[in-house]
Amino acid sequence: MKNLKDPVVLPIWKNDEELFSIVRNELYTAVVGDIMDKMGLMHQFLSPRIQPLQDDMFVVGRAMTVLEADVRSSASENNPVLDKPFGLMLEALDDLKKDEVYVCTGSSPTYALWGELMATRAQLLGAAGAVVDGFSRDTKGILSLGFPCFSYGRYAQDQGPRGKVIDFRVPIFMNGVTINPGDIILGDIDGVCVVPKEHEVEIFSSAIQKARGEKIVQVKIMEGMPSKEAFDRYGIM
Repeated sequence: MKNLKDPVVLPIWKNDEELFSIVRNELYTAVVGDIMDKMGLMHQFLSPRIQPLQDDMFVVGRAMTVLEADVRSSASENNPVLDKPFGLMLEALDDLKKDEVYVCTGSSPTYALWGELMATRAQLLGAAGAVVDGFSRDTKGILSLGFPCFSYGRYAQDQGPRGKVIDFRVPIFMNGVTINPGDIILGDIDGVCVVPKEHEVEIFSSAIQKARGEKIVQVKIMEGMPSKEAFDRYGIM
């Protein structure tokens, strides 16, 4: 972890738009994960079961957290949320902001948590993608939209009669990782990781430096430099 006496790291970006552009053009989950490991943040990757629907899908954005629960009854005298067809899912979907990622967990992996109409609405609102701790459906429709979706895979069984969103924009615990609203979600073909908001400047600044250094090391290796010499000189491998 960062020592309080360490110098303050200043970002090279001015806002989220600039940061996310750099991330899309230069970074990937492996290099960001390496930096978090070095900082002692060693449990920031979600389950390897969560994969992109298409290999070239990439997502980066701020977490809009969603809490789902299995439900076997359509009504409750104690909780009016359960009277709604999808609980608070429609409200959560409509609350998505530009560059946010719909991140959903809490239910059993027995039905789809994301589909084409949800992706259509999210895309219209400028959302960056969806990461769900379960399955997705309407695969052809989602792929035709080009909307980044990360899930356990394809499964058409609907959440409607089986699960409901019970809250959103709250801290969630997903695959052993705490995700707070506003944390940065990064996903590619190698998985999905969570960058805590309070450490994002240091993590991304270091990751950018490492990624650029890796390109230099790759050139040196291609020129014939032994891997040990390259590591001893650049500290990157």
